[in-house]
Amino acid sequence: MKRNLFLSAVALAVLAACSKPAPVVEAPRPVMVHKLALSSVSAGALYSGEVRARYESDLAFRISGKVVERKVDVGAVVKPGQVLARLDPADVGLNAEAARAQLAAARNEYAFAKAEMERYRDLVGKNFVSRSVLDAKESTFTSAAARVEQARAQATVAGNQTAYTSLVADQAGVITAVSVEVGQVVKDSAVVMKLARDGEREVLIAVPESRISALRAVRDIEIRLWSQPDVALQGKVREIAPSADAATRTYAVRVSIINPGPAVQLGMTANVILPDAAAAAGALLVPISAVFEHEGGSAVWVMQAEGALVKPVLRKVSVRQYREDGVLLAGGVQPGETIAVAGVHKIVAGQLLQPVSSATPATAPAAPLAVKTGA
Repeated sequence: MKRNLFLSAVALAVLAACSKPAPVVEAPRPVMVHKLALSSVSAGALYSGEVRARYESDLAFRISGKVVERKVDVGAVVKPGQVLARLDPADVGLNAEAARAQLAAARNEYAFAKAEMERYRDLVGKNFVSRSVLDAKESTFTSAAARVEQARAQATVAGNQTAYTSLVADQAGVITAVSVEVGQVVKDSAVVMKLARDGEREVLIAVPESRISALRAVRDIEIRLWSQPDVALQGKVREIAPSADAATRTYAVRVSIINPGPAVQLGMTANVILPDAAAAAGALLVPISAVFEHEGGSAVWVMQAEGALVKPVLRKVSVRQYREDGVLLAGGVQPGETIAVAGVHKIVAGQLLQPVSSATPATAPAAPLAVKTGA
């Protein structure tokens, strides 16, 4: 009897060990979502470029020498007449002293030749010497006068070269590049710094040849800085390059900024926007991470509410423009619908997900809505 009870207990233990564990209910995975809304910002062709000064100067020493001092760095604000760098003045100073000594010697020769000429004029008047001797003295005097002028010019040049050991700013502006260090030997006319003059600011962009005609016809141009996308600046085309770049086949275009203000700094990145009212009508801008390829087309995951959770539904969309700040959709979704904006390649249709709201650039009213066609 006891043996039967023992065998029954062992059998129950074995059966309990072989039974399946209770299923574990997984919590819904989170998904980042965004609610679509009509964009209230500008639309049109967009070109990204760099803010530059209208006038930029390459600065160089006018003589060769060794740099012994550099007083400015990149970004330094300079005034007219401010010394930027210096060369070793030793050799130039010696050349100036030699030139002054040659001038003094030439003046002495000139004074002696003049005295000789006047003396022989008196002798010729008294018929003590022939006229040919006086002619020789007059020729010597003329040569001595010429040598004085030559020595004076050389002394002036040597004196100027002494001043050339200092590189001086000729205009007020900002140093945008420095390519020289203390101890470096530079040649004359070699560019060592670049100076962007104060005054007008402009944006340098590259425009494809297919857009040049449209660019010439545009009157109202909008400029937005990346650092201040909510501020719209006015611009006008100042210059279009007469020939295309050999590598990119684009034309360099300079767009002047009207009343730039102190916020517009050199080197900033800006978007130049050509308005397009047709593109702005009913524009839906979504993050680029929300759009993926599906069966040769573009698609997004539209979220349908299931209580506190959401269920993804695949929806094909029509893309109008790919942009640096998102994708402009032409159809397939409607304002007010919610889409997934992250992890779209790991979502499975029909699974329940926990929505997590995320503010995206597509909803920011300051972001310029435009197609990027050049850089």
